[in-house]
Amino acid sequence: MKTMIAFDLDGTLAASKQPLADDMAATLKTLLDVAFVAVISGGDWPQFEKQVASRLPEGTKLDRLFLMPTTGSKLYRHRDGAWDRIYAEDFSRGEHDEILAALRRAAKACGYDTERTWGEQIEDRGSQITFSALGQEAPLDAKEAWDPDQKKRRAMQALIEKDLPGLSVKVGGSTSIDITRAGVDKAWAIEKLCEHSGVARDAILFMGDAIYPGGNDDPVRAAGIDSIKVRDPAETITAISAVVACLK
Repeated sequence: MKTMIAFDLDGTLAASKQPLADDMAATLKTLLDVAFVAVISGGDWPQFEKQVASRLPEGTKLDRLFLMPTTGSKLYRHRDGAWDRIYAEDFSRGEHDEILAALRRAAKACGYDTERTWGEQIEDRGSQITFSALGQEAPLDAKEAWDPDQKKRRAMQALIEKDLPGLSVKVGGSTSIDITRAGVDKAWAIEKLCEHSGVARDAILFMGDAIYPGGNDDPVRAAGIDSIKVRDPAETITAISAVVACLK
């Protein structure tokens, strides 16, 4: 029986960088009545707080919720009335500086340093450094139109990987590239989730919109975790409702 339901965030539970809609927040509250829930995404804690934690209705069983920013290289749990950071796999200062230099070189080589932007292109998330081609605050329609086939980001990814062979460089979101320590992906995050929750791998079900070859959710499926590919948050609600019916 599944006792932990894990999710991607953007494109799965909410539109990119947008708060949970009311119907999704209510659906997650219902799911938390019958199961543990984890959310794994590339954003940092402030984004999780805005999109997820602050949107859940009163009475939600927050002690059953595992929030895993920066591709799971951080974990937050709700304890004694507040969100508590359990761990963070932060970069050293030397690693941080090396990554920033590699990102800037690759962005210039690809011509992305001249894109119109909304906010900063590079965000230091401690355990993950993210390049967002159109900036951190870009509108959703601009983001969705910029690189739908991922070719622009794949070109930049290849350059960064040559510069930073000891780190993990992943295409994420709709305009972003995420850099973490080697081996850090959503499958790695699931292993950390098992370690900190005590839930076995075969008791986890994962849902994501990027479960396809090269998608940033696909490592979970490839690692043997039962997974459901969803098209968008509306389809996720349908899937969650079916899970809740089964678990009840």
